[in-house]
Amino acid sequence: MTSKKTPILQIKDLRKSFGDREILKGINLDVYKGDVICIIGQSGSGKSTMIRCVNYLEMPTSGEILYLGKNVETEFGSLPMFRTKVGMVFQSFNLFNNMTVLENCTVGQIKVLKKDKETARQNAMKYLYHVGMANYINARPEQLSGGQKQRVAIARALALEPDVLLMDEPTSALDSEMVGEVLEVMRDLAKEGLTMIIVTHEMAFARDVASRVVFVDQGVIAENEEPSVMFSNPKHPRTKEFLSRFNKEQNILNLNIEK
Repeated sequence: MTSKKTPILQIKDLRKSFGDREILKGINLDVYKGDVICIIGQSGSGKSTMIRCVNYLEMPTSGEILYLGKNVETEFGSLPMFRTKVGMVFQSFNLFNNMTVLENCTVGQIKVLKKDKETARQNAMKYLYHVGMANYINARPEQLSGGQKQRVAIARALALEPDVLLMDEPTSALDSEMVGEVLEVMRDLAKEGLTMIIVTHEMAFARDVASRVVFVDQGVIAENEEPSVMFSNPKHPRTKEFLSRFNKEQNILNLNIEK
């Protein structure tokens, strides 16, 4: 277990280019146990590339990712094992369509963590109950709604019992009525102290749940603040511009409530 003084995850001078196009231009971020960090910014700013590089779904062009002080590429061992420690929930669910809900949540435990089937099953059921999907263990992904698929994807990631959970726009592929059920699961995980890095466009969620909000602009971290500061007094002009629409909507909402 790491102390609050020791980052559980460190991103050091992370850079990523596709051809001659530089997407990430030197990202530095320390993540501590229990942090809920929401990454916000315009489309194309590099948010998703950043989180995919942290999990090595995209190989960084340069820079370091440190997990508990160890360089993931040179000191940790295998990437599959690292991904059990730093799990991922995708925008488009990425469930295995040829497997049931239960199989989706046990396969990683059996293949990577080498758990026996019964232990993996019990562990999977614990997390499926947690996200309200225990009644769907025999269903296949095509039989589920978008919100249900995402809750299964979260349970699958949790079943590996990661130290950090990465989420890449986990609600953006959902219909509006399904967004709330997934956000509720995420709120519960935050209350339980799970360390999370969440790329999101849900500004109210970031304001209410995050311990820190990181504004990414044109491949760099332009601002990294507590939500109370980020939403009430952003310092960077691009952050002010980005948040102005959300703050305007909140002011209108507050006026309507007062009426």
